[in-house]
Amino acid sequence: MERPRGRLIFLVPKVAEGGLRAFRRLLKRTPVYGLYKALGHHPDYWYWIARGRPTRSPHLLKQKTVREYGEKYGLRTLVETGTYYGEMVAAMRTRFDRIYSIEYVAELANRARQKFARHPHIRIFCGDSRVVMPEVLALLTGPALFWLDAGYYGWVGKQGDQQRLSAELEMILSHPYPHIILLDDARGLIGQNGIPSVSDVKSYVESKFPQRQVEVQFDILRITRRT
Repeated sequence: MERPRGRLIFLVPKVAEGGLRAFRRLLKRTPVYGLYKALGHHPDYWYWIARGRPTRSPHLLKQKTVREYGEKYGLRTLVETGTYYGEMVAAMRTRFDRIYSIEYVAELANRARQKFARHPHIRIFCGDSRVVMPEVLALLTGPALFWLDAGYYGWVGKQGDQQRLSAELEMILSHPYPHIILLDDARGLIGQNGIPSVSDVKSYVESKFPQRQVEVQFDILRITRRT
């Protein structure tokens, strides 16, 4: 009896997709997963261009933004929350004199420490960024560029204190140096379940710190010095 061909047409893509997810889960357990992700940055960027530049920004654009803001404001220190697989640290390791990155998941933090062990100007911290941030701020001797992950405060942040973002912004903006802040995945600021909205963050920052201005472009919220 001949099999229905139409069903196979829809079945093959689903099988392939399931196989790809299984392959990624397996690869995540290996040291080469970071390289695997990095190899996908360029195809992801051109796919983003082809789709008309939707809200979610590709990692190459994020790297470009971090690099440009560091150069524009003459910043030689980068502070990151959410190390993940160390993609931003790897991309910026020759662009900054000091890089401090904070990762909540111990396994990812240890992996990043091993990956960047040969680079003395890179330091990986493990723990809740709200707790670790004062330690990092104490190390700074001048203004720095902060690359914060809104996803950590939004859908991931639901697992912890939902006031973490405002607490960290308060610490950074109250610090003696005029730091510049870039907040990735601004779309995660949904204004629900205790999570602030973009307008909430803008109102809070510009009212409490009138020397600062807030804007969002390509899913990155940017807190800069008011000109």
